Amino acid sequence: MLRRTTNSVLILVLLAAVFAFARPVTALAQGTPAEKSTTTPKTAPEKSSAAPKQVTPKANPKDVTAEQVAENTIFIYGTRPGLAQVRRNGWERGKTTSIADDGRTEDGTYERRFIRGDSMDKDKVRLDQKTPTLEYSLVYGDGKTWGFINGSAFTPRLEATNGFLSQMWHGIDALLRYKENGSTLSLNGKDKQQNIDLYVVELTDKEKRRTRYYISQKYWRVLSLEYEEPAADGGQPQKYMKKFYDYQYVQGTLVPRRTVLIVNGKQRQETSLKTVTFGIKLDDTLFKNPEAQTSAATP
Repeated sequence: MLRRTTNSVLILVLLAAVFAFARPVTALAQGTPAEKSTTTPKTAPEKSSAAPKQVTPKANPKDVTAEQVAENTIFIYGTRPGLAQVRRNGWERGKTTSIADDGRTEDGTYERRFIRGDSMDKDKVRLDQKTPTLEYSLVYGDGKTWGFINGSAFTPRLEATNGFLSQMWHGIDALLRYKENGSTLSLNGKDKQQNIDLYVVELTDKEKRRTRYYISQKYWRVLSLEYEEPAADGGQPQKYMKKFYDYQYVQGTLVPRRTVLIVNGKQRQETSLKTVTFGIKLDDTLFKNPEAQTSAATP
């Protein structure tokens, strides 16, 4: 009888212990406010652009060549076949802010349309610009440059022509298409700016125009470029620098959203790209000189 009583007591003690330990476990599973962790979960660093999956090219920094730097850059910007296919033509829209010598600023808008040729000298480019005081267009095609104001063709000033064409001859595309253009490259060593390691590549095209590119050793992006142009008045050559910011992938190709132009050490213009569409069909008449067509049709 005593043994049976003792066993009953032991069973009751064990049941009480199990019940006591079971309650905290249930509370943790439900996650009461007092028991929720206050530690902020770690998140992956935010990416600057929605880049497609691709393997970053490897290069030995000790014996890298200018061609290797350029080819790795082309790969990151969308690969040579990808750029040729996607950017065969395009339509950009954006905003410009120009800064005069006295510090006054003037805002404007622009549209840039282009049809790509086998090389850049065979490209067709039209730039429509609008400011509070002026609206005009500049066109390059068949190796010539002309302008439009109110539907009538005109010959733009040398300064305007040089500024327009410099976007082609001294732009990022000149590096991405260096082989198609027959340009040569040389590696001018390395540099470090704002704690960023850079390769310095100088490009010389068939017309002996030179552009120096500063390319990130880590991401293979062009962060800035430099070139010189003769002064309109025949004085000292003007020194130009372009800086590129806010890179994003558009239709699988890398595009800077913001560009800053510096002339002789002073900021002169900032361009903000609002929209861009590649592969859009464009009417070839946009790039035709109406006066040339009229004269050609006249017997």
